[in-house]
Amino acid sequence: MDGERQDGAAWRAEVERGFVAEVESGRLELPLPGAGRTRLRWEALAALARRDLSLARLCEGHTDAVAILAELAGPAPAAGSRWGVWAAQPPGPSLSARPVATGWRLSGTKRYCSGARVCTHALVTAETPDGHRLFAVAVEDLRPVEGSWPATGMAASDTLDVRFDDVAGEPVGPVEGYVRRPGFHQGGAGVAACWYGGAKGVAEALLAAAGEREVGPHALAHLGAVDVALRTAKAALEEAADEIDADPRDLKNAGRTRSLRLKALVEAVATDVMGRVGRALGAGPLGHDAAHGRRVADLTVYLRQHHAERDLAALGAIVAEQGARW
Repeated sequence: MDGERQDGAAWRAEVERGFVAEVESGRLELPLPGAGRTRLRWEALAALARRDLSLARLCEGHTDAVAILAELAGPAPAAGSRWGVWAAQPPGPSLSARPVATGWRLSGTKRYCSGARVCTHALVTAETPDGHRLFAVAVEDLRPVEGSWPATGMAASDTLDVRFDDVAGEPVGPVEGYVRRPGFHQGGAGVAACWYGGAKGVAEALLAAAGEREVGPHALAHLGAVDVALRTAKAALEEAADEIDADPRDLKNAGRTRSLRLKALVEAVATDVMGRVGRALGAGPLGHDAAHGRRVADLTVYLRQHHAERDLAALGAIVAEQGARW
């Protein structure tokens, strides 16, 4: 067990070094959503996820924060600063903010804070007397709760609960501005690019095996199905990116529907890919290939940002009201 913990800590440290390098190199200075090169933005995120999903989670959060700050006229990120977006609002402990003479003070606990110990700054949602608002905070003033992410999947993303003890926060945008801006659904759709990249990484184990040895007709059938699924996801991502670039301010009010459809499709594809690769190759890669086993565990957790039947029901309600062009 001690060795396993050390291995996990070593991998988290490696991912953190990778995140720092991506920020400091300028490689995360990606086109903003809707700026005409959304395909390029998502291709970069997918490539990071294909490499490592925990790294992609940190990088996606940073790039999302940069886009949010630009859209809501927030403070410009300092060179080399590393940002996260901590906006989950699950049941349990919560975060509140109150106005004071010198600004705003935040108190409470925020859950699911990726990059809790490696980010320098974060955008966090908190409950105020007038509703939810977004705040920019410096991470050095916060207290990550050690051991609050004991799971194996996405362990290297440094996703912990974080305590705020009367911490200063700078408001970004108006009340409810975080969820009401056009970029909210654009950013949500961008997460699907990471899921797609992770699924590609999982599929490579089957592709490599089929290129090295005779895997049999059943495994080849799974490979064929994986090819169709990934090509479908890629086409959907490209179409969605082009639609966002054609209507960056979401004047057609299509952003939420597009995001729900895209995430549902890519989640289903990634789930199918993991299942087919496992059925084709058996336990071998999961038990003896550390990178593959970690990728499957990470993707399993990452996909749960999709709210399954709840999101499908929301999409179904829209379709029932507005109709569909099938």
